[in-house]
Amino acid sequence: MTGADAMKVPGRPIRVLLADDHPVVREGLAAMLGAEPDLDVVGQADSGPRAEALCAELLPDIVLMDLRMPGGGVVESIGRMTAAGLPCRVVVLTTYETDGDILRAVEAGAAGYLLKDVARAELAGAVRAAARGETVLAPSVAARLVDSLRARPERPRLSERETAVLRLVAEGCTNAEIGRRLFIGESTVKTHLLRAFAKLDVTDRTAAVTSAMRYGIL
Repeated sequence: MTGADAMKVPGRPIRVLLADDHPVVREGLAAMLGAEPDLDVVGQADSGPRAEALCAELLPDIVLMDLRMPGGGVVESIGRMTAAGLPCRVVVLTTYETDGDILRAVEAGAAGYLLKDVARAELAGAVRAAARGETVLAPSVAARLVDSLRARPERPRLSERETAVLRLVAEGCTNAEIGRRLFIGESTVKTHLLRAFAKLDVTDRTAAVTSAMRYGIL
């Protein structure tokens, strides 16, 4: 069952998980959302990994998640929850609205990005909209996201073989190992790498993998 299929069950409240490292913030959000008859706060987490664990255990519809918590890796947690196919959608609720933060969260799979100065009614409405499968963005965040995407350089076009080689590089494979995995000679692997380097405008393997990830190629 997909997240969208499992998300909206007529007749029951929308299940919400709160993820924020400040207890006072969690308690305030729980009180705000708990006052809405169709919203049910089913759990609270104080870190990205804890949110992942509770998401798998409680299967909430929506995770309201701060972007920066102790231990870091919140964006990675969003990515793992999204990739796991869990029946939840992550909505970032944070005080940060830098272009990099917004892009990283959206690219990781966040279904929304709200700021903590949002009014109670707007927050509840955003939770409902996200549960319906909509994307929810604070107006200022939406504008910054559009501007950032417009300013991004054009994505390089790597061939399927070049992408396959880089994917194995990202896994830590040597040229010889890549050759064996793809049934090509080591010299051919080097040729594909050099072509990928040129297209990505980099000079080494690490930079190539990093750049390919930034462009969403890997």
